[in-house]
Amino acid sequence: MKVLKTNVGQYDGADVLLYELKADNGVTVKITNIGATITSIVVPDKDGKLGEVALGFDDPMVYLSEEYTGNTFFLGATIGRFGNRIGGGKFVLDGKEYQLECNDGVNHLHGGVNSFHTKMWKGEEFEAEGRVGVKMSYVSPNMENGYPGELSVSVVFTLNNNGELSLNYQAKTDKPTVVNLTNHSYFNLRGEGKVYDTRVLMHAANYTPRGEGNIPTGEVDSVKGTPLDFTLEHNIGERVHMFEDGYDHNFVIDGNQGGLKLAAEVYEPESGRTLQFSTTEPAFQFYTGFYLDGRYSRGPLKFEQFGGFCLEAQHYPDSPNKPSFPSTTLRPGETYTQTTVYKFGVK
Repeated sequence: MKVLKTNVGQYDGADVLLYELKADNGVTVKITNIGATITSIVVPDKDGKLGEVALGFDDPMVYLSEEYTGNTFFLGATIGRFGNRIGGGKFVLDGKEYQLECNDGVNHLHGGVNSFHTKMWKGEEFEAEGRVGVKMSYVSPNMENGYPGELSVSVVFTLNNNGELSLNYQAKTDKPTVVNLTNHSYFNLRGEGKVYDTRVLMHAANYTPRGEGNIPTGEVDSVKGTPLDFTLEHNIGERVHMFEDGYDHNFVIDGNQGGLKLAAEVYEPESGRTLQFSTTEPAFQFYTGFYLDGRYSRGPLKFEQFGGFCLEAQHYPDSPNKPSFPSTTLRPGETYTQTTVYKFGVK
């Protein structure tokens, strides 16, 4: 196993770097320090042929282009300070109201336009027995994008020889704040086309219903008898068009909060590739790429509507405004931690 680091350019006085994590069986993950972003995941299919299964750009400088940052789809990016939506772009913490940028209609999404996915992170690569990786770090200043507290964040990306890509997050603050970090990778296990035939099994018997603007109503309901029921395996395409925007829902993971739990299992019949998704978070957003519109591509492969799916480990959307939801408050002296594992295989 090995790590290769390449300097691909300069931005705002900082080196733009691309880290290539390579396992002994050829599985390769590429990560840039722009937004601590996963740009590529190459894994074998059932015949042993290596192929790309993540949406992203070969040239990391594209992530900094004015066009992309103005119309971003967050491809592979580390999301923060708050993944998903905050209703009205504001929340109250310890009696004080904080106003955030409203970049999704009247709501706040994924930390704002110039949030973690646009920042230059510090990378530190490592090699160890049976695993390789890179630690990405960023310090978010007090009141950046409206959030209180200086937040020190790190994400350790680790690849091993078992096809597991692990993401280990930590964050500390010097003032009370809210934190909900995630990764926004889009997967296509066939490598091209729409993901309609991809089969999904979820260990999630409940979800948080959406209200106006995709803000949760505050309730937690059963998926039983709805198109959101993946407790038995279903093709994505079987019921995706029963929602105007496809799947873009928060699923509550079965079991007690805190430990690493298997949340979803994915199988793509043509390639034989599988993906097991585990996390310590209480929930995840399942999104099927409705807003991908073909304007971006990797070579001849355009990123088109329903051309990828996301499994975004998270706390519930709008948690700061929903006291009944698991808390996303982080206080001085506490450490935010999260582990998410994407395990690739074949059958």
